[in-house]
Amino acid sequence: MAPLKVSIAHVRREQPGPGQESVWAYPRPPRIEPTSEHVRVLFGGQVVADTTEALRVLETSHPPGYYLPRAAFADGALSLASGSTWCEFKGTARYLDVIAGDRRAERSAWTYPDPSPGFEALRGRVALYPGLMDLVTVDDEVVRAQEGDFYGGWITERIVGPFKGAAGTRTW
Repeated sequence: MAPLKVSIAHVRREQPGPGQESVWAYPRPPRIEPTSEHVRVLFGGQVVADTTEALRVLETSHPPGYYLPRAAFADGALSLASGSTWCEFKGTARYLDVIAGDRRAERSAWTYPDPSPGFEALRGRVALYPGLMDLVTVDDEVVRAQEGDFYGGWITERIVGPFKGAAGTRTW
């Protein structure tokens, strides 16, 4: 059976309410913006990351990706994993495992050791898939993971879609 394809022309965009933003107002290529929101990541019953110095990467049709300073992660919480992927904007990403106690989430985080021009602010920062963690919060709100197994967007009540990532949306 052929994969489901959804034409972008048929996508019904949600209208943002007060205090909300639409992923369809985000630019392409992506924009990086600092945020002072309090980000906490729990895994294996431990806080593995905690910061108010994250960066959000905003790209059309995607929930924001949060990039945390490496220093925000607990000692021993990150371990280099095999493999890499390439982003047409940010460059080559290297994967990391997140570790807490006897638990390991393989390839659940990534970093850009040598980001492309315009994305140098991502050097020394780590993004992760919130759906592979026990709990991720932004200003105490529980984050919902972006659908799919490739993109790592963070969905909060502040963000409206629809979002790329679900079946049939890869060609948006």
